Amino acid sequence: MSVIAEFTVPSDDFALHHALTAASEMVVEIERVVATMEDKIMPFFWVSGGDQSDFEEAFRDDPSVTDTTLVDEIEGSVLYRAEWTENVESIIYAYTEIGATILQATGRNEEWELQFRFDNHDKVSQFQAYCEENDISFRLNRLYHQEQPMASAQYGLTSKQRETLVTALDTGYYDIPQRSTMADVAEKVGVSQQAVSKRLHNGHKNLITNALTVNHPDDD
Repeated sequence: MSVIAEFTVPSDDFALHHALTAASEMVVEIERVVATMEDKIMPFFWVSGGDQSDFEEAFRDDPSVTDTTLVDEIEGSVLYRAEWTENVESIIYAYTEIGATILQATGRNEEWELQFRFDNHDKVSQFQAYCEENDISFRLNRLYHQEQPMASAQYGLTSKQRETLVTALDTGYYDIPQRSTMADVAEKVGVSQQAVSKRLHNGHKNLITNALTVNHPDDD
């Protein structure tokens, strides 16, 4: 049975230490990680919460990433694509060698909160042993089995997108007339209105792509 583990690690043992230090008010969320045919690991980052120009300058100078590209911008949040460099050989080992999957990764104030899915407890032990042998600091916050299948995975939703969509529905955001505003949803979820807007946008896109289309919507 797969195991979900939640860790906290310092950014200098994971990624973007320079960028997070230079722009400490920013929040970075890894949306997904793609392995290319050339065996390159390509992460996509959502960045929000502060001065984008300060972060972008530090981001492009950060030794943990290369080939940084601005992909999208939605209400103050910016989506970047990049490639891990050879400097990132620590935690990245988890999904290149051990075979773990990053479910969530949020970086702020020089540290990352990571949620991994491992195939079993042996894989978790391998990950912990690797960190200890390579002097990688980490704090295990939670370890648990997922008791029910993720229905949202069928539609390409992240857990945060699902939580926000369901909260919006429960509070009457989709009712006519509306019984709640985006600010109300943000208060319920405990994030900024900007973050709610981004989650709703991406959640709607994923639902439409996975539930209402046969081919990718860009296909003719």
